Amino acid sequence: MPRKIFIPIIFLVIICSVCFVAGAVAFWPSLRPQPPEKNETIFQGITYIRDVRQSPRPMVVHIMIVDIKQKGISFLVTPGDPDADLSLKARTTSQFLEDFNLQVAVNGDGFSPWYDNSILDYYPHPGDPVEPLGFAASKGIVYSQNTDAEPVLYITRTNRAEFNNPPGKIYNAISGNVMLVDKGKARSLLDESPQPRTAIGLNKNGRYLIVVVVDGRIPGYSEGATLAELSQILIDFGAYSAMNLDGGGSSTLVKEGAYGTSSLLNTPVQNRIPNRQRAVGNHLGIFAKPVDN
Repeated sequence: MPRKIFIPIIFLVIICSVCFVAGAVAFWPSLRPQPPEKNETIFQGITYIRDVRQSPRPMVVHIMIVDIKQKGISFLVTPGDPDADLSLKARTTSQFLEDFNLQVAVNGDGFSPWYDNSILDYYPHPGDPVEPLGFAASKGIVYSQNTDAEPVLYITRTNRAEFNNPPGKIYNAISGNVMLVDKGKARSLLDESPQPRTAIGLNKNGRYLIVVVVDGRIPGYSEGATLAELSQILIDFGAYSAMNLDGGGSSTLVKEGAYGTSSLLNTPVQNRIPNRQRAVGNHLGIFAKPVDN
């Protein structure tokens, strides 16, 4: 075959291959069936629930209920450097879990800088410096003093947890962007379009911590929740108080899998690619003991 003909054919094959992969990524979610519901103890003191809904739209909701009085349960907010210009190095939630040998981890507060223009043009990548938007502390070290009236979850060394009022010496602290539930009632919030969501709550006596992650941006599988719907989900699973964390492509929930590696529980969508994790600022991690066999 003449060289002048051969080279254009190679380029055509490459272009067709790229288009095929892009098309597969675009259409995969609409072909993926919703998963079965689940309710199981995955570690001592930690129950994982997968709630699958079709109304008011397809929705896959992941709920983690943590008995913070269970022996072996403890918490870790991503450590940061209070002396750095930007106190955190971005990590995916899986990287955070593996770096600190945690059993469960979820994404945390919003952060900056951040942009997502395309699959090739986004920030941050893993290791890039970022700063959380709200107050943050890890193991007694406060590394972000940004309060700005944002809600904060404080967790002491002895696992006393409370929103907005430290129940003791500051140990672990992570912020959200708005309170969703106050004294068992949903707050009146401007409703938004359905999106992937992450939220965290406490029951009335503070014994149980409730983590909720709602998958979104996956047509026919899970199309996300509004803030009002998210608030009601939290109340349905026992939250007396709760706050919204970073959502969208940041929403990620992972657990420890085989050999200490991470296992995704939800389906994050980053750069429009399902199961692709975003590198984020801070996270909330949980240490727990394995279930007795």
